Amino acid sequence: MNAQWQRRITWFAVLLLIVAALVYGFRPQPRLIETATAIRAPLQVAIEEEGKTRVIDRYLITAPVAGTTCRVDLNVGDSVDKDQILLTINPLQSQALDPRSRAVAEARVDAAEAALRAADQNVDSARADAELADIELQRLQPLAERGHISVGRLDQAAALKRSTAAALRSAEFAVDVAGHELEAARTALRYTGNPSSNAEDSVQVLAPVNGSILKLQHECEGVVSRGDPLLEIGDTRSLEIETDVLSASAVKIQPGMPVLYERWGGENALTGQVRRVEPVGFTKISALGVEEQRVLIISDITSPPEDWQTLGDGYRVESRFILWEDQDVLQIPASALFRSNGQWSLFVMQDNRARRRAVEVGQSNGLRAQILDGLAEGETVITHPDDTIEDGVRVKRRN
Repeated sequence: MNAQWQRRITWFAVLLLIVAALVYGFRPQPRLIETATAIRAPLQVAIEEEGKTRVIDRYLITAPVAGTTCRVDLNVGDSVDKDQILLTINPLQSQALDPRSRAVAEARVDAAEAALRAADQNVDSARADAELADIELQRLQPLAERGHISVGRLDQAAALKRSTAAALRSAEFAVDVAGHELEAARTALRYTGNPSSNAEDSVQVLAPVNGSILKLQHECEGVVSRGDPLLEIGDTRSLEIETDVLSASAVKIQPGMPVLYERWGGENALTGQVRRVEPVGFTKISALGVEEQRVLIISDITSPPEDWQTLGDGYRVESRFILWEDQDVLQIPASALFRSNGQWSLFVMQDNRARRRAVEVGQSNGLRAQILDGLAEGETVITHPDDTIEDGVRVKRRN
C-alpha cells in the first residue's frame, strides 16, 4: 500500500512539474523595449541648408569705346587700388554722330551725373544711420554693465552697428562706381562723337574702387566693342551669404532672424543675421531628380571680421536659421510620440509595465520634442513603440 501511494505521489509530482513547466513556457513574456528619460536641456529648432559666400559690392568693368585691348597683366585674386590702370584700349577711328545718337550719348552723361548725385545722398543717409547705431551702442553698454538691459539687447545693438557700417561701405562703393560710370560716359561721347580725334590715342581703363580681381573676361589682346565686359572687381572684405531653401521653409524665416554658419572651414561657427528673404522663387532639380521650389535667403556675417578673413567669394558654408530656441526645456526623443484619438500620446514605463499617457507637445526639431504638459522630469518613456506595446503590458529594457 505504501509503495502504491508512493508511485501515485511520484506521478502526481511529475505531472505537477510538467504543468508548471507548460504554464511557465506559455506565459506572456515581457516586451523588449528601448527607453529614454525626460530631461531639461537646451532645445533649438532650426532650418539647415547649404549656402555660399558672395561679395556684396562687385563691379563689372566694360569697354567704354570700341577698339583693341592690350594684354592684361593681372590675375584673379590680385589686389588693385582705386584709379589704378587696369588695361588700355586703342580706339577705332570714330564716326561723327547724327543728332539723335549725340542726344542719346549726352543723355547718358546726364544720367550718370544724376546717379552720382543720388549716390552722394545715399552716403549721407547711410552715414547718419551708422552714427546713430554707434551712439545707441555706446548708450546701452553702461546699462548692460549695470544689469538694466539684457545681454541680447546689447548684442542686437552691436549687430546693428556692424550692419550700418557695412551699408555705409556699400554706399561709398556706389559713389566710386557712379563716378566711374560718369567718366566712362564722357569718354564714350568724346571718342565716338569726335571724328577728328586721333585713333592712336589710347584709352586707359582705371579701377573704380579698391578691391580684388574676381574675374577676367579678356586676358589676351583682342578687339572689343563698346560695352563688352572686361573684368570684374569686388571687395572680399565685405561678404554676404546666399542660401537657397525650400519655399515652404522660407515662409518661416524673417529678416533679423539669427543664423549660424557651420562647417565653413574654421574651428568655430560664425554668427549672422538674415537681411532679406527674396520674394521670387525658382525651380531647382534636387540630387534625386525632384523639382523643388527654392527661395534665396540673403544674410550678413555679424562675427568679427578677423574671424572669417580667410573666406572668399563663392565659398561653401552650412547655414542654420534659428527659428526658436530655449535654454531650459522639458524634452524627450521625438520617436517616443505617436498620435492616438487625435492627440499626442506616449508610453511611460512604470513598475515594468507600459502606461499610455496623453501629453501636450510644444516645439520639435525632428529629433527632440518639447513637452508642455503630461510628463514630469525624470520619468522614463518608451521610444519607438510598436503595435505589440499596449497599456498595461509587461515590458523589459533591451540590453
